[in-house]
Amino acid sequence: MQKKITTLAFLLTAICLTGCGKSDYQDYLGNSGNFSDYKGKWIIINYWAAWCKPCIEEIPELNHLAEKHADSVVLLGIDYDGNQAEKLQQNIDKLGITFPVLTSEPTEILHYQRPKVLPTTFIFNPEGKLHRTLIGP
Repeated sequence: MQKKITTLAFLLTAICLTGCGKSDYQDYLGNSGNFSDYKGKWIIINYWAAWCKPCIEEIPELNHLAEKHADSVVLLGIDYDGNQAEKLQQNIDKLGITFPVLTSEPTEILHYQRPKVLPTTFIFNPEGKLHRTLIGP
């Protein structure tokens, strides 16, 4: 009987651990998640830089979009320069960004190429497919 209980406990642990996969992303606050959690929502990924004037000008609009459509849209930012920690936080504060900013690029996971110009915004439909790429503000 003890052997059956041990075997059952081992199997249940293995099943639970199988569901504990690696996260797709982490934001600057330490929150992590998977893009599959957003099935049914539009995902918008915006590349910005603190030195990019059009980026700075569009941030308030993006903040408003993220807040107004939080039930159907997930807006994520990426610092084009790849700043981390204190420098990233300074840039977020400087630009007044209120939406999550990722600490790494999800290009491989979401199957798109890193942009060469700024600002660039990638829009993924509720099925997770790239719908449109917007270049410029």
